[in-house]
Amino acid sequence: MEVLSEVLKAVKLNGALFYNAEFSAPWCAHSVDAQCVNSHLSPNAQHVIIFHLLTQGSGYANLEGDDRQLPLNAGDILIVPSGNPHILGNGPPIKAVDRSQVLDQVLSQGLKVSRMGGGGELTRFVCGYLSCDPQLSRVFLGALPPIFKVSIRDDPSGEWLERSIRYSVDNVDASRPGCGAVLAKLSEVLFVETLRRYIENLPSGQTGWLAGVRDPEVGKALALLHRQPAHPWTIASLAKEVGTSRTVLAERFRRYISDTPIAYLTRWRLQLGAQMLTSTSSGVASIGAEVGYESEASFNRAFKREFGLPPAQFRSRSRTVRRRGSSRVLGKVVVRRHETTEA
Repeated sequence: MEVLSEVLKAVKLNGALFYNAEFSAPWCAHSVDAQCVNSHLSPNAQHVIIFHLLTQGSGYANLEGDDRQLPLNAGDILIVPSGNPHILGNGPPIKAVDRSQVLDQVLSQGLKVSRMGGGGELTRFVCGYLSCDPQLSRVFLGALPPIFKVSIRDDPSGEWLERSIRYSVDNVDASRPGCGAVLAKLSEVLFVETLRRYIENLPSGQTGWLAGVRDPEVGKALALLHRQPAHPWTIASLAKEVGTSRTVLAERFRRYISDTPIAYLTRWRLQLGAQMLTSTSSGVASIGAEVGYESEASFNRAFKREFGLPPAQFRSRSRTVRRRGSSRVLGKVVVRRHETTEA
């Protein structure tokens, strides 16, 4: 899973827990979607992933507009990679409560237990989110289903992580230094652990980026490309480092990634460049050199082919879009991430 670590370093995950619930059957709720989370918790985030960890009881989940229910049990973590509107519940069908309508009230109480339901079987869960760069995260998010679950109770490390999160949530105290930081890091570790388990459980014949991570040759090649994107890689030098032939590496890479290693590297370099253009004040030439281009002109040409705009225009347009997005949340009560986790 070395390549997964390299990619997650680049996407700069920022996580938080924001909801602690104890619902009794029957209950049904429209879960908060990414748009609500963006405006209340992380207004500058460009992409938000929603997750729910069940620590007691059972339930179900389904995407809004899709009647197919995904059964949930204690120890399951439900991931909604694109933050799509979805429904959680347990028991006979009842009208769903729209939690987004009372989000301000929910957030104002921090991680104090929120209760509702009909008095039957208890389901306890905590909810969180992770924000990340949309360009860089596409390599793994694009390979994930719109909603999925993974159990983390099948080994000691998962059980420890679940107990740590439950303990931290149940004993949250804003007066204790670093409390919010601990919860944020736990939520990030939980997501990484979930991805790792999801990859391990993929069927043997599966293809795609996540399956490629698990393949010995392709996974090692991906790790090298992501660890040293500016290195002047060739298919020959990459194959030598992986310990296989150029032919075998090219064939296996195309089987899993549907591309050549050098074409994949080119796209990743340009995505890194796009991320730096929007998050730093470094000059175009400096960014181009940092991602492996020998001249500003060659970086400009490659960037325009990929994004349709030269780097300087891309930066200017991205800043304009971000300013407009920020202005839309002016006048709202914005609950910052550390306030949510420490309240």
